Amino acid sequence: MTWLTWRQFRVQALSVFAALAAVVVVLAITGPDLVGRTSFTDVDFLFGGTMLLMYLLPAALGAFWGVPMVARELETGTHSLVWNQTVTRRRWLATKLGTGVLAATVAAALLSVAVTWWASPIDALASAERQSSMLNRMAPPVFGARGIVPVGYAVFAFVLGVAAGIVLRRTMAAMAVTLVAFAAVLLAVPFLVRPYVLPPTDETVPITEQNLKQIIGDESGVLEAVTVEEPAGAWVLTNETVDASGDPVRPLPAEVQHCIPAPGEGEPPDRQSVVTCVSQLGDLGYQQQLTYQPGSRFWPLQWMETGLYLLLSAALSWFCFRHLRRLS
Repeated sequence: MTWLTWRQFRVQALSVFAALAAVVVVLAITGPDLVGRTSFTDVDFLFGGTMLLMYLLPAALGAFWGVPMVARELETGTHSLVWNQTVTRRRWLATKLGTGVLAATVAAALLSVAVTWWASPIDALASAERQSSMLNRMAPPVFGARGIVPVGYAVFAFVLGVAAGIVLRRTMAAMAVTLVAFAAVLLAVPFLVRPYVLPPTDETVPITEQNLKQIIGDESGVLEAVTVEEPAGAWVLTNETVDASGDPVRPLPAEVQHCIPAPGEGEPPDRQSVVTCVSQLGDLGYQQQLTYQPGSRFWPLQWMETGLYLLLSAALSWFCFRHLRRLS
């Protein structure tokens, strides 16, 4: 059964691993040039491309490995021939799941190691600077493209594809459902689960000229909010102004609304004058509330999220074996 599974699966597997080998070669050639640099603007395209690839790989494994692994046989009816031999249904599915999960794990781990190594100088600089314009590795888009989490994504996507194939028994329909479901989970977890896996850190800081980072106003000239400098390497969940009672303030109080004249009422002052004016919020008793996950929690969150995806994969695998009994 293992030999038969490999024969059915080898074209997809070899295609993916050949593509990964090409990517690894490119990263190995360009990676050493990033060490010791303080500007990476010339590799923005490659930086964004590697992140995108880390998300596309699991989706492709689910749709083009997981779904055809079972849906193609169920759609054509060749599964009945196998089941009428000495191969049981459970062994048939276990072999396919085992082969696919192992290959998906190796593929995702290979790419993640290469990308994490290549981007390490960029991530280190972004995590060390408080005012960096680059995304640090705790930011949601980067977090899912580093470390061990991509392995959890790949395993989950593959098993999800197998489950969709078993339920729908139509290859194209199962591929579409797999891609939509996987995308929905990837969007939901960073906003609904990851921020609360570990209790976020709350910190109240004074508003000063030195730490004022951004002033946000609307088209009519009303000052809506300000932000202050954030902890280096952290994933900031909230950065909002609060009054003496700790209640959020938006828009900003009337005492600082004159800092920027309304449109058509005069020339806007220079930035330093605006910053000096708005920083009066601190003298009026207002402070800035920061809620964040510090950078030191990168690996604990990586392990926890990977565990979550593996648990989901295990639950889907159990569902597949249960549903297999109903198939004719």
